[in-house]
Amino acid sequence: MRRVIRDISSVLILSGLLLVLDAAVTVVWQEPVTAAIGVIMRGKVDNRYLSYRTAPLSTNDVRALASIKPSRERIAYLARVERSQITTGDAIGQLQIPRLGNTYNVVQGTDTASLEEGPGHYPSTALPGMGQTVAIAGHRTTYLAPFRFINQLRPGDRIYIKMPYGKFTYVVQYQKIVLPTDISVINDVGYDRLVLSACNPIYSAAQRIIVFARLRSVQPLGKALSTSA
Repeated sequence: MRRVIRDISSVLILSGLLLVLDAAVTVVWQEPVTAAIGVIMRGKVDNRYLSYRTAPLSTNDVRALASIKPSRERIAYLARVERSQITTGDAIGQLQIPRLGNTYNVVQGTDTASLEEGPGHYPSTALPGMGQTVAIAGHRTTYLAPFRFINQLRPGDRIYIKMPYGKFTYVVQYQKIVLPTDISVINDVGYDRLVLSACNPIYSAAQRIIVFARLRSVQPLGKALSTSA
């Protein structure tokens, strides 16, 4: 009986230490268990993204592109084609935030499963190149915590989104704290805008921290440069 009690006590002490360690790592860095899951999920997204970006255009799309000369119009056309084809969970592009040292693949959707794979694109918003608002959400403490330090972004900071058809450079304008129910932050405003969204304060979902950025430049890539399929 004493041995059983001693073994149970050891297990409880070890469990307590693991919980304390998990809490400490979460405070300093991010939640480690979901971080491990996030690494696995991110690997799957990488593969899906690489195969998706090389998918050939349809014959009709190739013909339509052949008649479009300005690169911005070609980009807009390809963005519309892309948006019509992607489904929830698909990787759609790559997000790079130099100030935070982060580069993540962006997936379609802001549901729980999608955000486990990385920052998620709001399906109701446009894709880069369509001349409207592009909104992306991300976790701050779990699943690799891509937006953990989003509050450190400052006006003038660059944010890059690389799509199969172009690389988009956005410049941070300002931050805003809103309630989770305030969906007006993802409305169109008449120009190309990027909106990054995350829970606020950290470890809480009581609010949302929103970072607004405006498109500065576009570099055509892939089929935005060529009519080849």
